[in-house]
Amino acid sequence: MKKTILLLPILLSTALFSQFNYNISPITSEVKERMLQADSWRESCPIPLLDLRYVQMNYLDFNGETQSGEIIVHKEVADEVVSIFSELYEIGYPIRQMRLVSDFNADDWESIDADNTSAFNCRPVTGNKKKWSKHAYGRAIDLNPLENPYVSRTGHISHKASLKYKKRRHRKNTNADKAVLLKRDKATKIFKKYGWSWGGDWRTIKDYQHFVKK
Repeated sequence: MKKTILLLPILLSTALFSQFNYNISPITSEVKERMLQADSWRESCPIPLLDLRYVQMNYLDFNGETQSGEIIVHKEVADEVVSIFSELYEIGYPIRQMRLVSDFNADDWESIDADNTSAFNCRPVTGNKKKWSKHAYGRAIDLNPLENPYVSRTGHISHKASLKYKKRRHRKNTNADKAVLLKRDKATKIFKKYGWSWGGDWRTIKDYQHFVKK
C-alpha cells in the first residue's frame, strides 16, 4: 500500500509544497532478519509477525527538513498511525529520528538516549517483567523520548538529557522546544482524536513520550 499526500507544511521555507509519502507492508524477510538479530521479536513474543506491519513514512526533522522514517505497528492500527503522522507533518511537528529499535539492539535505553521515535519492541512493562508492554503488541508509540521523558512517582528522570524538560512548558522557539508535548498541544490532540491515550495524563507516574491504543 503506497500513497502520496500533498500537504502545505508550516516549517518548510525552501518550497511551497512538500509531499508526505508512506508505504505499509507486511514484515519482509529483510526486516524479519533485523528483528531476529536484535531480539526485538522472537517466537515467544505475544504476537506473530503476521499481525505486524512495517511502515515507512516521511517526517520533519529538527532542521525542518523532510526525512524518511520507519516504524513497526500492529496491522489494526497501521492506517491510523499513518493518518496521525501525516497530520503531525502537516502542522510542522518535529521528530528527531524514526528508526526501528532493532537498530539499537532492541535496547529501550539506547533508543531513548538517541531520542528515537519508535513503536514495536517485544519487551515487558517497565518495572514488571511478568507483564507484556503494549509495545510488544505494536500498539504503543514513544515520540521524541528525550524531550518527553518518563518521570517516576518520586519525580526521577533516568536520562540526563531529559532533566531540563522536567518542567513542562514551551520556553524557546526551537524545534527541540516544539517537540515537547503538552496537554493542549495540537500534536497531543491529534493522537487523542484517533483514540490513543497519553502517558502525560497518568496520575502518579508520567510518561510524556508514550501514546497507546488499546
